[in-house]
Amino acid sequence: MDTKLDMWFTEQQTKDVRTSCRTKKILHQENTPFQSLAVIDTDQYGRVLVLDNIIQTTIMDEFVYHEMITHVALNTHAAPERVLVIGGGDGGAVREIVKHQSLEKVVHCEIDGAVVDASRKYLPEISCAMDHPKVEIVIDDGIKHVRENKGAYDVIIVDSTDPIGPAEGLFSASFYKDIFNSLKDDGIFVAQTESPFFNRDLIPRLYSDISGIFPLTRLFLAVVPTYPGGLWTFTMGSKKYDPCDTDIVRTPDLNTRYYSPEIHRTCFVLPPFVKELLGR
Repeated sequence: MDTKLDMWFTEQQTKDVRTSCRTKKILHQENTPFQSLAVIDTDQYGRVLVLDNIIQTTIMDEFVYHEMITHVALNTHAAPERVLVIGGGDGGAVREIVKHQSLEKVVHCEIDGAVVDASRKYLPEISCAMDHPKVEIVIDDGIKHVRENKGAYDVIIVDSTDPIGPAEGLFSASFYKDIFNSLKDDGIFVAQTESPFFNRDLIPRLYSDISGIFPLTRLFLAVVPTYPGGLWTFTMGSKKYDPCDTDIVRTPDLNTRYYSPEIHRTCFVLPPFVKELLGR
């Protein structure tokens, strides 16, 4: 009798919630100096990057996250020339950033070089811009990097994992102050800030920390099916530009699949339960 092994990957999203997906093959698995790393091939999501048993990105829906964490800020800024990405070793944010005509250089600062290597090999659709001439990959601690580079960047993107392990320090007020100092006088930063369903305590704290440092703070939303709850938040801190005032008529065609001028406008329209999290 012909039998097929039924393999499933299960992510423990909270102490009370798990999600699973059928797995065709484990493509790569290792323990790095910072975390466990795996790339798996699934029936539903395609190839999936997993860190510490948590899904980071999937071929099926990565474009939503990567377009929203980059283009909202880059189209808000008048002319972003120097951009820093902290984390995001898969390279998806970099792929979107190099689409912008005004860009002169993007520094991709990732603490774990093994994530970059695995993404180059197993996720070429996502990591395809890592060798772009405007891209510099720096394997280093992003917290250290912003402390050492004051007034250097127009836009900083914090593409972090969840606030545990090596990414824990990327969710602190002291880090946001260092980011503020690493930005130019009209700089903007964006961070992924987790689920409004499952991280109800974290989001108000982060929003309060960021709004206490930046003159203008905005939270916006996107739908990323593989992340807990599906609905995901990003928080922007800006020294000058308000994303809600962006002239979307002049937004360039960036060959995107989720982000659009209309999405730029509507992603800042928050449902009442999210407004309540922010004390509005």
